[in-house]
Amino acid sequence: MRYQFGISAINWVNEDVLSVGDHYTCDQVLSEMSLLGFKGTEMCRKFPKPAAELKSKLAQYGLVLTSQWKSVMFSQPELLEEELAAFRNHADFLHEMGCRHAVVCEVSYGFSDPRTEERSRQLELDEQEWEHLIFGMHEAGRYCKQLGMKLVYHYHAETVIEGPQAIQRLMDSTDPVLVHLLFDSGHAYYGGIDPLELLHTYYDRIAYIHLKDVRKHVRQRKQEEAIPFTDAVIEGLFTVPGDGCIDFVPIMQELNERGYDGWIIIEAEQDPVRADPVAYAKLAKQYLSIP
Repeated sequence: MRYQFGISAINWVNEDVLSVGDHYTCDQVLSEMSLLGFKGTEMCRKFPKPAAELKSKLAQYGLVLTSQWKSVMFSQPELLEEELAAFRNHADFLHEMGCRHAVVCEVSYGFSDPRTEERSRQLELDEQEWEHLIFGMHEAGRYCKQLGMKLVYHYHAETVIEGPQAIQRLMDSTDPVLVHLLFDSGHAYYGGIDPLELLHTYYDRIAYIHLKDVRKHVRQRKQEEAIPFTDAVIEGLFTVPGDGCIDFVPIMQELNERGYDGWIIIEAEQDPVRADPVAYAKLAKQYLSIP
């Protein structure tokens, strides 16, 4: 087994709904990750921000930082230069932390963008916006390459790149040397894509992985009642592998046969009061046969 398993701090502390998991401290989160046997995690709002301080804190628990989500609005020409400057600062931080991947997601008109409700063609980019997005991705990817890192794009529910057509357009329009893909099983299923099929199709572009499961009944209710995405998440839309409707056996078989050698981050973006992060992490470890 060449890959390494990590676990996301979002299993404990939500990054969008600040009241969820806010009772956790940095030390409690890291201590529980360490006791579970994980060696890597992603950035959390509870962690110290200065790189030197964060390195020291992670080392205390035998952990390293694998990456950090970065929302971008490269598609908006009036924001592009500002967004690229912010991304470079972000990439510099990740590089200082020893990360090999920078995770980005275009959030213009997405669930977290207040302008979405004011726009009739929600969750779609026009042709010019696509051009700006591709330019921005290439610039960000080029900067990452200079730092010895890879830029990985995170397709995501209720963003402009969610379903199969948008993912294909992004992959077809970008340089594979500069722009890689983050495989997220849960967001693939949410976007109407068979996760295994997506893995087959884009394996050569995939450089980083999030594994999470989906509770089908919550997904169906989300569609039928049009409840807000963040509300669906808190109600249990996502869970750990082995607790939802996705079959991970062929996914892991594919990764093993292909010789995947990067990070696999276990995610379960849930309310920790309803779903204890440690108990669910143990469930995922057992299901995935993680030592």
